Amino acid sequence: MIPLDPVPRPIDHLTLRGAPGDVALAGREGALDYAALEAAVGVLAGWLAEHGLAPGDRVATWLPKTRIACLMPLAAARAGLVHVPINPLLKHLQVRHILADSGSRLLMTQSARAETLEPGECRIVTDDSPLDGVPLPPSDADPDTLAALLYTSGSTGQPKGVMLSHANLWLGAISVAHYLKLTPIDRVLGVLPLSFDYGQNQLFSTWAAGARVVPFDYLLPRDVYRGIGREGITTLAGVPPLWAQLLEVDPQDIDVSSLKTMTNSGGALTPRMIDGLRARFPQADLYPMYGLTEAFRSTYLDPSLVADHPDSIGRAIPFAEVLVARPDGSRAAPGEAGELVHAGPLVAQGYWRDEDRTRQRFRPAPDWAESGGIAVWSGDTVVAAADGLLRFVGRDDEMIKSAGNRISPTEVEEAVAAGGETGEAVALGVPDEKLGQAIVVVAKGDGSTEERLRERLRRDLPNFMQPVRYIWRAELPRNANGKLDRAGLKGEVTS
Repeated sequence: MIPLDPVPRPIDHLTLRGAPGDVALAGREGALDYAALEAAVGVLAGWLAEHGLAPGDRVATWLPKTRIACLMPLAAARAGLVHVPINPLLKHLQVRHILADSGSRLLMTQSARAETLEPGECRIVTDDSPLDGVPLPPSDADPDTLAALLYTSGSTGQPKGVMLSHANLWLGAISVAHYLKLTPIDRVLGVLPLSFDYGQNQLFSTWAAGARVVPFDYLLPRDVYRGIGREGITTLAGVPPLWAQLLEVDPQDIDVSSLKTMTNSGGALTPRMIDGLRARFPQADLYPMYGLTEAFRSTYLDPSLVADHPDSIGRAIPFAEVLVARPDGSRAAPGEAGELVHAGPLVAQGYWRDEDRTRQRFRPAPDWAESGGIAVWSGDTVVAAADGLLRFVGRDDEMIKSAGNRISPTEVEEAVAAGGETGEAVALGVPDEKLGQAIVVVAKGDGSTEERLRERLRRDLPNFMQPVRYIWRAELPRNANGKLDRAGLKGEVTS
């Protein structure tokens, strides 16, 4: 377990964390040990420095998990630039918005992707271009300097850029590597997009521990099993839709016994899913986590507590102070619902060029907080038990208001999925003249189990939480980060 050093450093110094001969990055383009990683980052940073870019200029990548996509976050930082990773699943209209909003001066992408973009102020370079430059040594950047813009879509409107400093990224990496107990012998399979804060941190926390990361793009869930077996993977991070896919497939003769750690964020694990993962991977510890891009991550649940507290998101991660506040800003009592407020050095610097939304979300911490300074007021409702364990209730903008009741969609979804009639479900509130909002559930399946499901829920849920309608789909839509696309589904259901 790496020590919890609270002193932040420039993020490009991660290349110095591992033993020179230990593998840092392994993929289709071959392996780089830590000495080669340091050299490659230096050369790429030197190449960037030769393009007439000023300190603080933004450089974007729109790539799958290639070597360059993995190196650019460190190389851009070393060159004094700000990295803007763009999810490779996004289309050209969304990409154009991010490039324009960020004011990116240079975009690194593939030839086929470049052809979908019109020439503009942003110079487009393809990843098959020569990228040689005079190597730059590790930087001496101020840790508070802006290092990255991560664009998050939220539930409405165009994606907004979250501003992350070297310190945000460095301390987030140290924190996660520490509580996951990562060591140099670990091998981490990177299946999440590198534009997703959760996916990018996999790179950084792995390198913080001097371990090996294996970036991995997959088409089918069985590919993930094959990747675990072939690479001897010890750590896998995912979101609930990935776990649902893996549990639908039998790994058969693929040996996955090397896997010792699974981490979840981007949505709640249902008790049924937890039971399935523990049965499928009995040798692996399961870490449920809660996070938001504006503060990277807030909480995790120790694996020893998962069986007895399957609905908990745990306690604050190292370097974070997590508070539960009433609407007036005072401290919520144990068992009382309140807004999750995240304070401490992991809090981002706000939204890029959006002072109004920054003022709404980034506000002074409550006067009873230990950290002080600016905190992220998440808009998420949680409850803290007497022992300090937190339970997620729902987002304010997703809560269903029906017949005077505030209903957590998460609670409805967990109840729907608990009996096995469906593996995935999304609960939505739709306008209703009598109720204000009625509950509609979009579930995975063909509808043949609906009557059995309705009968069970009549026993398990109070009347005001009963769904009025079910919509069955062969597959539920996902957004670019692999999460269930709630906003898209709500738009379809309410249109």
